[in-house]
Amino acid sequence: PTTTSGWPSWFMSAPDMQRSLDRIVLQILEQNNGVENLAVVGIHTGGVYLAERIKKIIADREGVNVPVGSLDITLYRDDLSTSHRKPRLGKTDIPFSLDGRKVVLVDDVLFTGRTIRAAMDALIDFGRPKLIQLAVLIDRGHRELPIRADFVGKNLPSSLWQAVSVNLTEKSGKGLAASRFRPVAESSSFTRPIPPSVGWRVISRSPARSWLGRSETLRSRV
Repeated sequence: PTTTSGWPSWFMSAPDMQRSLDRIVLQILEQNNGVENLAVVGIHTGGVYLAERIKKIIADREGVNVPVGSLDITLYRDDLSTSHRKPRLGKTDIPFSLDGRKVVLVDDVLFTGRTIRAAMDALIDFGRPKLIQLAVLIDRGHRELPIRADFVGKNLPSSLWQAVSVNLTEKSGKGLAASRFRPVAESSSFTRPIPPSVGWRVISRSPARSWLGRSETLRSRV
């Protein structure tokens, strides 16, 4: 449980994450009637690693390597002209045609929906998919745009004054792939007695509008 000293209590373990991804893959295969004409594109940064995991799970189950790409949405953000931060450009790598494909867009956390809006704009610049579906590990709510995920690992009730981050082994290199919370106050509802592990957490933030409403990339730590 969460202590009065402010230390986080853990919420999602590494096996929990893997089970969530296994379930997401089953739903993807069922909804798309297999892997024909399927492609997976991950949003930098956490979504890229999750997309690779989804590819591996599909390969283990179906014996097919679906094409996987990575997408950087920095230049498509709707706050690019108003942000005082210098943009940090990532790499976009989609080595296949999107025309007519069923594209599963992958991200670690779905929040306001603005990152997903930017990602869809970026995808359209690369081609005309038959359809775009969204898979996320965590849906924390607080949407500001009419966007929803087709495949969700876990729905997480949260406050606007909290931030959610996801730590993955591919990024940290420390075998950290789990989830935890750090509440804003002792009265926070995130006090479930979960065995210690490591992963994503909710951290106290200032309620200043300067970060509220920003896209998921500002609060994601992988």
